Amino acid sequence: MLKSWTGALAGVLLAGGLIAQAGAQNAPIKLIAVGELSGAGATVGTNFKNGADLAIAEINAKGGILGRKIEITHLDTQSNPGNARAQVQKALDENPYALLGPGYSGSVKVTAPLVQQAGIAQVMGGEAAELTQAGIDTLFRTSFGQQSSMPKIAKYMAEDMKAKTAAVMWVNNDFGKGGRDMVTKEFAARGVKVVADISTEAGQADFAADAVKVKNANPDVVFIYLNEEESARALKELRRQNVSAPLIGETTLLGQKVIELAGDAANGVKGHVGLTTDAPVPAIQDFRKRFSDKYNYVPDHNGIKGYLAVYMIKAATEKQGKVDAKELPKTLHGLTITPDKEPGILMEVTIDKNGDLDRQSFLGEVVNGKQVIKEVLPKLNK
Repeated sequence: MLKSWTGALAGVLLAGGLIAQAGAQNAPIKLIAVGELSGAGATVGTNFKNGADLAIAEINAKGGILGRKIEITHLDTQSNPGNARAQVQKALDENPYALLGPGYSGSVKVTAPLVQQAGIAQVMGGEAAELTQAGIDTLFRTSFGQQSSMPKIAKYMAEDMKAKTAAVMWVNNDFGKGGRDMVTKEFAARGVKVVADISTEAGQADFAADAVKVKNANPDVVFIYLNEEESARALKELRRQNVSAPLIGETTLLGQKVIELAGDAANGVKGHVGLTTDAPVPAIQDFRKRFSDKYNYVPDHNGIKGYLAVYMIKAATEKQGKVDAKELPKTLHGLTITPDKEPGILMEVTIDKNGDLDRQSFLGEVVNGKQVIKEVLPKLNK
């Protein structure tokens, strides 16, 4: 009788264990996004959030990742690094499969060490060069870092535009300082003298004094590296004061939000663009339509970043053949994702040992209120 009861109990426990195991294997994959949903970076964070949500909706509609649906929670940093750190700690307490964001480099800088300690992947939007040079093996970009983009745009100004002098207008945060340091280094290597080095503040409203400094310096080109809203204000003021030098920038300066806010002042602006929904790539055009249909506005590069972050995680998870959070960073390193195998990645991309990306990029110009791509630049290591 005792043997019979013991055997029955063991059977019940075994069945319960199998049910629990099956439940775990079918449980949703939990992602947590920590981003700038309010404050000065709300444009950045909202675009990233909407892009990620669109990707998740598409993936879930097709059965999820390895048969498991994705669930995502969004936490707001309020565009503040201190809040970002607190929200990431809160996110890690929930044991997510991976973390998305933040978008601001300063917030990534203070959160990445926490995520590294947890040993999970952090797929973020920050572009400061230093982020992936600190030896954090769990950090991955969704766009070019400044060490990849600044040589391209400096080369264009020095060689194509024949510039000998430049004014540099930059925002005084981790993003802006990193860009300023990298572009001035590239200028020096090409014999371009910086005749005005102008630091501005995040959220700055009045650029009159800065425009006067630029005008008085009389540079051959003006390189502008600010956040979206500040970029639009700076362009308006530079135009109002009749600064005649070409206005050149990076992805942010030519973004959709800047064009909308700056109006005619954006016309004629040129720059290197790592990600844009104006790219002459059919997959990106299809993404733009789906995003616009869902959210009723045209996304900027941050919308693409959020979308790609999810598809990078999907491709790596399917590559490793299992949902293993601690294995995911190892799988992402060195991974090349191609659109023929994962259409959601939009363009072929290779992730290097530092979490940096190599893929096509573009040279663009704002013409009649629209970003027009003038040239497609190939992968560096094709």
